[in-house]
Amino acid sequence: MLHGCTTTPPPIERRADASLAAAPQQTQDAQESIPVTRYGRYALIELVPEPAQRDLMQQVIEVAIPPTLDGTVGDGLRHVMLRSGYQLCETVDAAALYALPLPAAHLHLGPLLLRDALVALAGPAWELSVDDAERQVCFRRAIKPHTTGASPAQNSLAPATTAAAAAPAASA
Repeated sequence: MLHGCTTTPPPIERRADASLAAAPQQTQDAQESIPVTRYGRYALIELVPEPAQRDLMQQVIEVAIPPTLDGTVGDGLRHVMLRSGYQLCETVDAAALYALPLPAAHLHLGPLLLRDALVALAGPAWELSVDDAERQVCFRRAIKPHTTGASPAQNSLAPATTAAAAAPAASA
């Protein structure tokens, strides 16, 4: 009667001849093995940090920035980075970005990666620079010029017309 309530261990596989053929693969598996632990009855959990724990810019965030009358991009950036482990660096060049008004489209961000949220808040005219040693996030103006709606033909005509208008005024 006691045998009805007990469980038997799973049968042990005998790999006497199979282990000889799979020896090269076993050494490769041993080098790439990841430690695991049993979690619950059926689940095995890998004992490695998550990608977002190794690279903090890979954190998935979802943020609702509180709307204020005078919200700036700098306020939005600081709010997004509040619990990220990073701080915003204060440079003269980035002060112009931080002073810009925060668009209503940026009041709710996510779910997306922290890096993508920061790039979205700054816009295409700014480049993101991350210092992982100091855990600082900086912005600088992008090298390539960001053109507005004017066509290249209009841009090339503008200096010629202003130069022609200035020439008669100088001779008078």
